[in-house]
Amino acid sequence: MIHLIDASVFVFRAWFSIPPEMTAPDGTPVNAVYGYARFIADYLEDLRKRSPADEMAVAFDESLTTSYRNDIYPEYKANRELPPPDLEQQFEHCRALTGLLGLAHYAHARYEADDIIGTLVSRRREVGQASVIVSRDKDLAQLLRADDLFFNPIDRKRFGYGEIAGRFGAQPEHMPDYQGLVGDKVDNIPGVPGIGAKTAGALVGEFGTLEEIFERLPEVATLPIRGAGKLGARLEEHRDAAFLSRKLATIATDMPLTIAEDLTPVPPDIEGLDGLFDRLGFGEALRRQVRRIAP
Repeated sequence: MIHLIDASVFVFRAWFSIPPEMTAPDGTPVNAVYGYARFIADYLEDLRKRSPADEMAVAFDESLTTSYRNDIYPEYKANRELPPPDLEQQFEHCRALTGLLGLAHYAHARYEADDIIGTLVSRRREVGQASVIVSRDKDLAQLLRADDLFFNPIDRKRFGYGEIAGRFGAQPEHMPDYQGLVGDKVDNIPGVPGIGAKTAGALVGEFGTLEEIFERLPEVATLPIRGAGKLGARLEEHRDAAFLSRKLATIATDMPLTIAEDLTPVPPDIEGLDGLFDRLGFGEALRRQVRRIAP
């Protein structure tokens, strides 16, 4: 099994939850990198205890403005503020820390962390290997198939393929169709105006794909959905937006990515970690933990 970490989720969580007054000796904030360090070290320590033969890789987002999705739809994620310089620097420290811990890590200017994870899932599935997707981002649930797991370590909740529809609104393979209808305010994906989660779930549950919905549009009026009589006209009016939104929400599984055959974590670079911790002003707790991880 391979564990695929959506790093940016946990970096941002630490940045928001740990006070910015936590600084390095030179005065620069280190709250995000410290929180991320505790998370990734905890996960790696637990993995080495339970499943030392499992593989692991970490995916980072590199840019909010250079994704290929911005070429398709310039407004994609345009509602988000760019990370401040001190957070960008902390992301660099997080990537350095990940490598020093002995973990493979990836980022790409044109593809997002979701696409990196999607490509790793796809390639490992080709050789019969299941994946654990470690994130809080529901978008990644579309990648699950039988034997895969979606794990939210913040809530300590795991979901298999059969539980995704009840949790997120649609079966994994139909989640892009679902998001094509409901959109995504966080990523500025428009969807179809007036269609919420309940209606989108009912449509996808009945028809499956957007193609089937639009091919059988007259049948929409017969569904036990509030406002079903006018729903067909709304869908027809916003057909292009639905297909555009699905395209934006679909995770790439075939991006150009060079990966090693074996992604089993290697022993941490203790000397390198000590040097990084000295520069960041981290104390003994993390140093003791990374030594426990080392064979």
